[in-house]
Amino acid sequence: MPAPHRPGLRVSARLTIPESELSWRFSRSSGPGGQGVNTADSRAELVWDAAGSSALSSAQRDLLLERLGGRLVGGVLTIAASEHRAQLRNRDAARERLAAVVAEALRPPPPKRRPTTPSRGAKQRRLDAKQRRTGIKQLRRPPVD
Repeated sequence: MPAPHRPGLRVSARLTIPESELSWRFSRSSGPGGQGVNTADSRAELVWDAAGSSALSSAQRDLLLERLGGRLVGGVLTIAASEHRAQLRNRDAARERLAAVVAEALRPPPPKRRPTTPSRGAKQRRLDAKQRRTGIKQLRRPPVD
């Protein structure tokens, strides 16, 4: 259901998912809701076909499918939101969550950790501290006759 005021879901500066690729499903939400709990379809599910999306480049698609493999069912990503009582707020929450999940999956990996070794001074300070603790604990013992 494309909205005229929303051209698409902006994930990052370089990626915007067109509104035509997003589809919605609504159902009754569990939990408190007052008089309208049994009549209002406030739970929102946002469905996006990541494998068939035209917004992604082939490198982005491969990376997304690899990193979100456990969340995808047949290349389709589904985000459900039911934490609010109003359907509109749940729709906004689902849109934000989808953008966050996709942005996190497309983020480049952090740089590899370069292993370091403690300096000679650091080793000596650690051993001196251990000796001080040993001396303190020995003073707590009862005297030997």
